[in-house]
Amino acid sequence: MNLADGTTVGRLLHSPSEIAAAIDRLAGRIAADYRGKPVVLLGVLKGALYLTVDLSRALAQRADGPSEIVVDYVCVVSYGPGGRSRGKVRLLLDEAVPLEGRHVLIVEDIADNGLTLDFIGAFLRERRPASLRVCVLFDKPSRRRVAVPLDYVGLTVPDTFIVGYGLDHQERYRNLPYVAELEYQGSQPEPT
Repeated sequence: MNLADGTTVGRLLHSPSEIAAAIDRLAGRIAADYRGKPVVLLGVLKGALYLTVDLSRALAQRADGPSEIVVDYVCVVSYGPGGRSRGKVRLLLDEAVPLEGRHVLIVEDIADNGLTLDFIGAFLRERRPASLRVCVLFDKPSRRRVAVPLDYVGLTVPDTFIVGYGLDHQERYRNLPYVAELEYQGSQPEPT
């Protein structure tokens, strides 16, 4: 896939089957931790849309998991034009489900510099949930600027710009069922 801006999907990092296996492992751990308890899966849009849906389905298939699964979303933005981090995170869409006294699991596509998860964690703690944990499908520890707790991690990825399975470059490539490096000609986007 070669686009007019010179970007191309490059080397495959995680296949659809590797991603599915990672989600199944995450669901097993989460089900054990929330056994018999209701949980709110709070997906972070837009990147965690696919993960939130697939994780909720995997949890629903486990008889020994949460007693109830509620899915909700927040939307934040931290990247500007050209895929460059602004260093500031803004909330675009707040959750619709009341969170006070509930078990909340933040579902995020990737833990990168930590700024987004730090921002989300801070504003969600103000909602006084019974518990607050974080699940990420991809972790890029080499880029961490802010230490954030990660309770559930699916896969570790290298310090390169990656796309697919929710991860994008200028709103493109999210729909790929796999994760790959983004190849480019010209100025390099900041890794995602």
